[in-house]
Amino acid sequence: MPNPTAAMLVIGDEILSGRTRDANMYHLAGVLTEHGIDLKEVRVVSDDADAIVAAVRALSDAYDTVVTSGGIGPTHDDITADCVAAAFGLHIDVRDDAAKLLGDHYAAQGKEFNDARKRMARIPDTATLIDNPVSIAPGFKVKNVHVMAGVPSVFRAMVESMMPTLTGGAPLISETVPLARGEGDVAAPLGAIADKYPDLSIGSYPYQKDGLYGTNIVFRGTDTAKLAAAADELRAIFPQ
Repeated sequence: MPNPTAAMLVIGDEILSGRTRDANMYHLAGVLTEHGIDLKEVRVVSDDADAIVAAVRALSDAYDTVVTSGGIGPTHDDITADCVAAAFGLHIDVRDDAAKLLGDHYAAQGKEFNDARKRMARIPDTATLIDNPVSIAPGFKVKNVHVMAGVPSVFRAMVESMMPTLTGGAPLISETVPLARGEGDVAAPLGAIADKYPDLSIGSYPYQKDGLYGTNIVFRGTDTAKLAAAADELRAIFPQ
């Protein structure tokens, strides 16, 4: 039985402009891999409502789990929550449970729970809250879409809160075979091995070191025996 699938939607003009380097995809990919969930697609969209709504709908239809990152803060351009509500035709407003979490948090700090901060309590009516132990403002889940913050420390905490709710599969394992050969030498026999082991993902990654060219071949899959057999066949063809 194939592993469950996932997609990620990264939201924000700051990512597309190059002003901010995204770290959340790297973290999410590693966690999902450990739990046997295959991350199949990552999209990056601007702070544009139509683009966000369209991407949420498309990814939700195509994959078992969708994780969004960014756009749930207190400023005018934080529109992700409203867009997710629109994507599924849901009503959204400041919700009592989220408002209490945030109100108590700011009261304990002696800060005003002002209108800007109340924006972070705007949650679709039927959504389930995702715990945020770092800065309290919750994420939420609607259907199979998990809406998370963009700040890496908060995103990681929300992922930790989310993972127990997901059903995983067989953990993906990998084996790397380094070859002191260029990709042109490796391509034909590697293609034959790939045809023989269709259940494996086989990647070819060229490198240059000290003026010499080589290729790292990475085998990925859930079947340890097939993984070892494919790697051994390649080593037999190109003994080091």
